[in-house]
Amino acid sequence: MDQLVDSLMEELNCNTVFTIPLFGGIDVLESVVVTWIIMAIIMIGSLIWVHGLKIRKISGKQAALESGFSFLYNFFLDLLGEEGKDYIPYLITVVIYIAIANMIGLLGFKSPTKDLNVTASLAVMSIVLVEAAGIRKKGVKGWVKSFAEPIPIIAPINVLELFIRPLSLCMRLFGNVLGAVVVMALIKYLLPLVVPLPFSGYFDIFDGVIQAYVFVFLTSLYIKEAIE
Repeated sequence: MDQLVDSLMEELNCNTVFTIPLFGGIDVLESVVVTWIIMAIIMIGSLIWVHGLKIRKISGKQAALESGFSFLYNFFLDLLGEEGKDYIPYLITVVIYIAIANMIGLLGFKSPTKDLNVTASLAVMSIVLVEAAGIRKKGVKGWVKSFAEPIPIIAPINVLELFIRPLSLCMRLFGNVLGAVVVMALIKYLLPLVVPLPFSGYFDIFDGVIQAYVFVFLTSLYIKEAIE
């Protein structure tokens, strides 16, 4: 049992990779470095995929790129409507990042979403965007008035929701990742080494993509509510 606990702690522990010698030393955690790697993968991949695009007689690579982008864009457009299409690029970026972050364990890296700081940052960014969308649509005065809808007595509940939503997004993503880590640790502890391989593929690929979908789906619903 001690071995199992040590395995879990090792999976969840976010080590310091290096320290920036500024302001007394700034520790750069492993989750930050892996996030930089994911950013590099996305940027390099984008440059490769968009190189040599054509209007006619397109290549199979371009057809696949257009199909994937159209699928994601139309998915969010159906959720948000025409008024929310300005927020689609952010949502596409976030779903790609979370999906890669959850699957990068297949390459031997530790997923950044195992760090509570990462999931909390994603949740705060999304909620800031949601509230900014509401202010942009209704104006500051209309946004403040929306807290008293449908009746003024529930205004405290609506204000409390500002803090509940990011906490919910953060803990839902982190909790599901943590659950996968616990299950994999139990499987590795109880079963031979070969057996956990398909389970690892399931949690890193299928479950990872599902968690990315849930996160951006809820963010889209919050944005839709804010701009209605």
